[in-house]
Amino acid sequence: LMEAKNQTTAFVMVGLVTHPELQSLLFVVTLVMYVVSLVGNTLISAAVCLDSALHTPMHYFISSLSWVDICYTTVTIPKMLESLLSQGTTISFTGCAAQLYFLDALGTAECFLLAAMAYDRLLAICHPLRYAVLMSTSRCAQLVVGSWASSLLLSLGQTLFIFTLPFCGEHRINHFFCDVPPLLGLACGDTTMNEVAVFVAGMGITLIPSMLIVGSYLHIIATVLKIKSAQGRRKAFSTCSSHLLVITLFYGSASAMYLRPKSTYAPESDKFLALLYCVVTPTLNPIIYSLRSKDINQAVGRVIAYKILRRTRVSV
Repeated sequence: LMEAKNQTTAFVMVGLVTHPELQSLLFVVTLVMYVVSLVGNTLISAAVCLDSALHTPMHYFISSLSWVDICYTTVTIPKMLESLLSQGTTISFTGCAAQLYFLDALGTAECFLLAAMAYDRLLAICHPLRYAVLMSTSRCAQLVVGSWASSLLLSLGQTLFIFTLPFCGEHRINHFFCDVPPLLGLACGDTTMNEVAVFVAGMGITLIPSMLIVGSYLHIIATVLKIKSAQGRRKAFSTCSSHLLVITLFYGSASAMYLRPKSTYAPESDKFLALLYCVVTPTLNPIIYSLRSKDINQAVGRVIAYKILRRTRVSV
């Protein structure tokens, strides 16, 4: 039905760069970062699953965030690597719609999960005696499932809204994946209402969670400052540091990308911003959590040691 309306069967993606001398270097760098992201996030998820010491709400949220990053990079990077090898690639109309849908869903899920993690830290620091009751396993599961379910539903509406537009011209997407700004640039006719709808949806998806995050951390700061012991204050802040770093990386690049009018879009700078939150952030997230969390670091070490020992026994 969408294809019939648009009379479009495929799009041509220009890719990340058009300079052949840079493509080989970017291919190697991106491939390495993709492997690091997959391995790092998989190890964290495995550690949380296998190590009973990590069966806590905070680590369940971190594991869920790792799965988001695994899916997010898998949706974008393979096609990006293909375009770097072939100097541009094509993607079907249906494939482009599916890619945009999952990108929106995963990005929205990350926003909601980061807000849920801020709420979890708020309860842990401000209400430590009631934490086990307020953030039970069932409550944690509800927040995780709710984040995924709502993101899948919200992204469906936005994807349908974009792909019911008529597209004209050469159908060349000046990007390395199907994203809202370049697709709106290919649409025929007046897209003002679509731009407004995308902006409003982006504000709702990013602003509401970010307000919850800011409110949670203002409450956390106020509570921590009341702690008389300097060591106690440092310990309280250290439990939030990795989360704050991830929030800064994700929200900084995503907000700069989407919360702008169409007239300010610049393809090259947009590609750089997209590279940050599609490749760099998912690669850094497991590194941040491993370095800032002693429990995760030790659990990942135990998982690696177990795998090595198991392979050694099998080979013997």
